[in-house]
Amino acid sequence: MTVKTPVTILDGGMGRLLEQLGAPFRLPEWSALSLIEAPDYVRRAHQAYVDAGAEILTTNSYGLVPHMIGEERFWKEGRVLADRAGSIARAVADAAPHKVIVAGSLPPIFESYRPDKFIEEQAPPILAELVAGLSPHVDVWLIETQSSTAEALTAFAAAKVTGKPIYISYTLRDERGRTGPAELRSWEPVGEAVLKTLVAGASAILFNCSQPEVMSAALKAARVAIDSFGKPGIGLGVYANAFVPEPPSDEPYAGISELRPDLDPPNYLKWIDRWIDDGATIVGGCCGIGPEHIEAIAKSRAKKAA
Repeated sequence: MTVKTPVTILDGGMGRLLEQLGAPFRLPEWSALSLIEAPDYVRRAHQAYVDAGAEILTTNSYGLVPHMIGEERFWKEGRVLADRAGSIARAVADAAPHKVIVAGSLPPIFESYRPDKFIEEQAPPILAELVAGLSPHVDVWLIETQSSTAEALTAFAAAKVTGKPIYISYTLRDERGRTGPAELRSWEPVGEAVLKTLVAGASAILFNCSQPEVMSAALKAARVAIDSFGKPGIGLGVYANAFVPEPPSDEPYAGISELRPDLDPPNYLKWIDRWIDDGATIVGGCCGIGPEHIEAIAKSRAKKAA
């Protein structure tokens, strides 16, 4: 395979890496607990990804939402914690030996994978706190793990006021053995969702926190939509998770998902190569994908570019 277009390497998952580093870790706070109690672990996690070759660092702000850190703490400390998440990532990026940009993570405000839980009128003030805290430190926005266009475009409106580029990353239906057209978890066809997102003004479209097996169909549908939109410079990315697919649940914090043994760095790299062939220009990893995976991607890209 030859390198057709430049590929930017995104970092990997944060929660499990923090746990591996020995950071304070429990549910429901997840990765936010380290930010609250021991932020140096967050710095160490970001540094591990830079050392592995990541060119985009994602702020550790995914867990900074009321249902994870609690309503009272969010409204008292959410903006301060978002500022902390942004400043840690910024400091690591600025000290990196290669160019690294900081992506401000805007997560699902109510619950991951649950478009039915999204309450549009309640989301803007929560998003405003995160945007205010993160904005001084980030180069782009990464609105990630979005299950519907309603969810994503509400976050887009909150981030748009900053004037910074906005990436939107959707999560896909990925039940075991799934076949058929690519769809968001809201059942919206990927092609239709991508066109809506492009009309809003997104700089890049990505897919994340879904099984590797469903990503190629989404990338191909997105590429058709991007080409029809007439702006070939739009970024297209993918960062899959490594855990066994699970159905949506009303008990989201029952435990930490089991990781798939077949998604070690060499096997995950095979998926990366396939996605780049499918047109991806941004690649990385989500839950369960760590610095060792990112290092394998970086070394492979460097070898192919030589």
